[in-house]
Amino acid sequence: MSETDKTSDSGAPAGARPDPLPATRISRPAPAPRPRGGGSLALAVLLSLIALGGAGYIGWRQWQQEQNRVSDSLTAATLQQRVTALETSLAGVSSERSSINQRLNDAAQVNRSLREELLGQSDRTRNLEDAVAKLAEKSVSGHDTMLLDETESLLRMGGERYTLFHDAQGAAAAYALADQTLAAVNDAAFSGLRQSIGAEREALAKSQPASQDQALQQLTVLRATLPQLPLKPLDTPDAHQPTDTWSRIGHALASVVSVQRDNGAPLAVADARFARELAALDLAQAQSALLAYDNAAYLAALERIGVTLSTQFDSDAASVKQVQSNLHQLAATPPAGGKVQLGAALTELHNLREVHALKPGADSAPASSSSAAKPSGGATP
Repeated sequence: MSETDKTSDSGAPAGARPDPLPATRISRPAPAPRPRGGGSLALAVLLSLIALGGAGYIGWRQWQQEQNRVSDSLTAATLQQRVTALETSLAGVSSERSSINQRLNDAAQVNRSLREELLGQSDRTRNLEDAVAKLAEKSVSGHDTMLLDETESLLRMGGERYTLFHDAQGAAAAYALADQTLAAVNDAAFSGLRQSIGAEREALAKSQPASQDQALQQLTVLRATLPQLPLKPLDTPDAHQPTDTWSRIGHALASVVSVQRDNGAPLAVADARFARELAALDLAQAQSALLAYDNAAYLAALERIGVTLSTQFDSDAASVKQVQSNLHQLAATPPAGGKVQLGAALTELHNLREVHALKPGADSAPASSSSAAKPSGGATP
């Protein structure tokens, strides 16, 4: 390679294309080197800026540290105050805890003394319960005896009421009271007696049919309507009078001379109240027979009332016909109700009392003999 080529190569900038000149090149002088003073200045400025930034950063950090130090000092002062307050509170709590401990000790002593007193009261209560139990054991026989005496009186009362007055309702009420009294007896041996009392009470309830009250009410209404019933007239005129001559003459003379029969006239001519009183008495007797469950007397009284109505009262009147119809209806349906045999419960009560020796045998023996002496009364006294 020639010097011209080297010079051209060294003087050309890197990456530049070769000049498209002919092969013959003209050599030029190399440029003078540039001075390097501008780079140093820029570097100095850059270092100054970096130093200034570092100084600012260091100053900012110191300022922040100063602020943090002030804040920390304030926080420490606040914490110191809170710690002082907490120490004061803890001192107060400690004193209160000491007083509470003292109170708890006093309460423990009081509870200990109360427990001892409670144990003493429990012993006394146990002793009292034992004493009351002993007294109850002694008085239980007297309590049962009193209740059994009352039960016996009620049973006897109910039986006598039914025997004397045929009052089944009153006798059933007495038996109900006797059952309630017997239920309070402590001895279980008398519990079976309540079944016998209940059976007799049920029999008393069934012995009163529902038609009895209705029949009694109808008889009461009939007694109230008797004063308004018309009596039979003295001489009933004949609807088919003969029209012959003698009949007309007799009719004409009847206005001048009046002849009446006295022996066949109704009793109301002498006393109009006599027939009504007689019928009222028969109605009262029918009511009595109905209450006494005497069907024969009841039907006989109704028959007498019917005869009195047919002979003494006007049979053509509507009210009399209505009363006769009611009497026929009552006679056709007599209330059925038989007698109830009472006394089984009372006899069972006597036997139980003799077995359990709740009553002296000498007292119950006369009662048994008296009950055996009156078997047909329907009730054992």
